[in-house]
Amino acid sequence: MSDTSETDDSVDGIGRTDADGDEPTVPIRCSACETTTRVPLSSLADAIDRHNRNRHDGKEIAEVAPGIADRLADLVARDMGLLEEE
Repeated sequence: MSDTSETDDSVDGIGRTDADGDEPTVPIRCSACETTTRVPLSSLADAIDRHNRNRHDGKEIAEVAPGIADRLADLVARDMGLLEEE
């Protein structure tokens, strides 16, 4: 993971698109390595698993920030029609 300290133009931490402009990106933070990097949403789980396996002997240290993870869960639930419309 690399440190990406640039200005964040995201909504609730979820980036608008990856480098190709095709897919939303999400920041992964690792407190042990003191790094943050953005990865495409489709490779999020693999990137976290790979980092934790390679750098931390599989311990779950790198993660999506809790607030962002909650927001992603809400967006997915809404998209699937699982949340009641108010």
